[in-house]
Amino acid sequence: MISGAVKIPRGRLGVIIGKDGTTKREFEKMAGIKLDIDSSTGIVTVTQSDDPMLGHQAVSVLRAIGRGFSPEKALRLLDLDYRLVIVSLRDYARSGSRRMAELRGRVIGTSGRTRRIIEEITTAYISVYGDTVSILGDYIAVDYASRAVMMIIRGAKHRTVYRYLERASKEIRFRKLSESF
Repeated sequence: MISGAVKIPRGRLGVIIGKDGTTKREFEKMAGIKLDIDSSTGIVTVTQSDDPMLGHQAVSVLRAIGRGFSPEKALRLLDLDYRLVIVSLRDYARSGSRRMAELRGRVIGTSGRTRRIIEEITTAYISVYGDTVSILGDYIAVDYASRAVMMIIRGAKHRTVYRYLERASKEIRFRKLSESF
């Protein structure tokens, strides 16, 4: 039974396949799936016969790899507590425009500082790839990281976002601690 298909940028297909196909084989074994990769179109089809939920999660893993995450980070999406949020910067600027480059730069920050701060405080991972900003992590981390990224995209000053994250850090720790009980 086909669980889904996803179009992956051609430059990211090699990451899914891995050296001599090792990443693809490991992924197929972990998720109990079969991947069919069409390198001419970039379409990757997921076939899953046992567990439809795993097939759906496998599609999320592929999307994450396609948006710039390493397979190691993307494979965390096989855990039901993790999720992926993809924000299209095209909703805020034209593709290829100066504004688009500015938005990517604001999210990354000087020498990657802004992205690093958001990742450290929320424990989410952030990837800026093409015209998207993707956020991967557990539900709590993604919630706070998404808010911070949206504040930046909408023009908030970086120090305002950092203050928000500092205040939120206590709340994040509390929510994660309370969920572990």
